[in-house]
Formats: sequence, C-alpha cells, structure tokens
Amino acid sequence: MTSPISSRHRSLIFGGARSGKSAHAERLALAAAQSGPHEIVYLATANRAASRDDAEMQERIAHHQQRRRALGGHWSTVEEPLALGQALRSLCRPESVVLVDCLTVWLANLLFAEGVDYPEMGPITPPLAFTQQRVDFLLALQEVQGTVILVSNEVGMGIVPQGAVSRWFVDEAGRLNQAVAALCERVQWVAAGLPLTFKDNPC
Repeated sequence: MTSPISSRHRSLIFGGARSGKSAHAERLALAAAQSGPHEIVYLATANRAASRDDAEMQERIAHHQQRRRALGGHWSTVEEPLALGQALRSLCRPESVVLVDCLTVWLANLLFAEGVDYPEMGPITPPLAFTQQRVDFLLALQEVQGTVILVSNEVGMGIVPQGAVSRWFVDEAGRLNQAVAALCERVQWVAAGLPLTFKDNPC
C-alpha cells in the first residue's frame, strides 16, 4: 500500500519507457491528496495542441487521462511546456499536490523551442532560454510549498545515440535527474511496474 506524503515533500519518480513510472506517480499523488483531501494538479509538459498531428502522442495523452479517471480523486490539468518554474510557483501551496509529467519532455521542448538546426557533429550550443528555464525550475523546486511529484525518464542506459544533439540530450537529461534527485526527499526507480526506493528522507 502506498503511504501518504507529508504536506511539504518532493518526489522524483523515474524509469524507462512504459516502466509504470507515471502510474506509480499518480498513485502517490492520489494518496497524498486523500490525506487532505485536496485537488491534484496534473502539470503536463506535453503541449497537446502543438502535438495534435502526432497520433502516438495523442494516444499516450488519452491513455493517461483515462487512467487518472479510473483512479478517482479530484484532478485538474495544466499544460506548461516551457516555463515550468513559473508554473510551480503559481500552482504550489502548502496544501497542494502537484504532479509534473514529465521532465524529459520538458527538456526536449526547451531544446527545440526556438527551432534551432543543430549540427550532426561537433559541440551543441543550446538556446539561452534552455539554461535560464532549467535554473529557474531548480530554484522554484527549492522554494515552493506543498507536495510535488516529478516524473522523468532514464534515457542513459541504452545504446549511445549517433547524432551529436541526441548524445548531448542524453547527458543533459542525466544531469537534470541528478540535480532534481538531490533536492527531493524521495527518489524511486520504477521497472516493470515495481518501484525501488533509492532515497526516502523525512521532511
């Protein structure tokens, strides 16, 4: 049984594709909200309108929505593909439960937001907004009140990508996961639907 999270708590839930990480994070959010009871804010980093021509992404979004409805609880959805730190400051209160899904999509949004054409080889220079938004998000994560549950992908355990920007992205995703994990009281890895706790500190 999932234990409730206290009113000021940060959790990072990470794993591979289709590992069950989002479903586990949703159960954690529901448990935290039921200790209130409070509304759960689902802070989506995928932009549904921008991806309306992506059938696979639309299917994933619909699947997540259906699963949350089946869980029960009071859910509201906010989309923010770029300014994640600003969104956290706006949404988080001492009694709030905010589920961010997911950090990896957000990182990709920042990387390609300005339509930069990255080289196949050589150094990668991300847009200035990439660094600014990343710094602001990590600051916000330290500042805000309430329960924040963050979902992220582990993308560094497979075959090393060939393209320079793909390799750079894998590195940056790993660095982001490390930075977020350092700020979170709870860090869990999910594989085959089963969570493994790496860190679980009291508030």
